[in-house]
Amino acid sequence: MLEARALSKDYATPAGSLPVLRDVDLKLSRGEAAAIMGPSGSGKSTLLHILGALDRPTSGEVTLDGSNPFALDERQQAAFRNRHVGFVFQDHFLLPQCSVLENVLVPTLVADSRDGFEPRARELLDQVGLSARLDHRPAELSGGEKQRVAIARALIRDPLLLLCDEPTGNLDRASAAKVVDLLLDLHRRRNTILLVVTHSLEVAGHFSRRYELTERSLKAI
Repeated sequence: MLEARALSKDYATPAGSLPVLRDVDLKLSRGEAAAIMGPSGSGKSTLLHILGALDRPTSGEVTLDGSNPFALDERQQAAFRNRHVGFVFQDHFLLPQCSVLENVLVPTLVADSRDGFEPRARELLDQVGLSARLDHRPAELSGGEKQRVAIARALIRDPLLLLCDEPTGNLDRASAAKVVDLLLDLHRRRNTILLVVTHSLEVAGHFSRRYELTERSLKAI
């Protein structure tokens, strides 16, 4: 289970403290999927980064499967993210010098053992429809194909939580629909917790649970 309780976040600025989130509560169980909407600058990405332990809240608590990542030191936090959280961003952040297969395997480079990861990477790439592109470089792929590689990379360590920040923001409508369908299909197969931040009403419409982040607070819609 992912649980956020009374999350608040402020940033220091020359003009004083800037509040971004205020008393945000969220609870999602394994197998659940939700979308978060809101205007630009509403704090959606900040919330996602806190839930994924990329950023620390000013106050409040986050637990994933009963563990609080912010009780860990930096090295332990990094290991926690690598093992339990998968990230998909608007920009795919693929390594241009690496093949599709090598990009998917990047998160496994810090694993205690790399046994079994390459067959898993090949299986994931088959599931996202890229089994024929294993040796291709990112420059040889379309935008939608690059995002599918990023999804496979996010799932390589079988995370409990999959966080997606505007995963269709750089895609045309047809490619965006395919990516959303793929995310939901893989989420169901792997019984993850899936949370997607989006500006798109069309993307959010694929999710039975939807939230809006406005005035620094989260509410169900």
